Amino acid sequence: MSVRGDKAKELFKKGYNCAQSVLIAFSDMTGFDEKTSAMIASGFGGGMGRMREVCGAVSGMFIAYNMMNGYSDPTDNDGKMRNYADIQKLAANFKAENGSIICKELLGLSAPEGTHIPEKRTDEYYKKRPCGDIVKIATEILEEHLSNN
Repeated sequence: MSVRGDKAKELFKKGYNCAQSVLIAFSDMTGFDEKTSAMIASGFGGGMGRMREVCGAVSGMFIAYNMMNGYSDPTDNDGKMRNYADIQKLAANFKAENGSIICKELLGLSAPEGTHIPEKRTDEYYKKRPCGDIVKIATEILEEHLSNN
């Protein structure tokens, strides 16, 4: 059981998108308050603006990781190499757990819905979407990665 993972899932149930839910769950570690986290991750929901590309939970995981362990010097090739290796490891762990890092594949869609309009958050919405569990898994993957490094 992960307190942080449970928090991410609850944030999703409150209406935050997947990226926001994961990033906000790490606010105490990233230095971003909840509002800043929500703003930074706002466009990554729905697989990047509801295009159903890279899962928002994965994007939120990457943003949180980068705020804690990223590099800022453009000439820091070793830092860039370590960062990319860790990002690939996080993505591989997520994919091993969920089968994909692509939103439409995780949702079982053959194509994006073709609209920018988000679905209303209803009980039926939450029953048919695995996103609450997915944000919890992404959060736990990052927690485990951070504790092992």
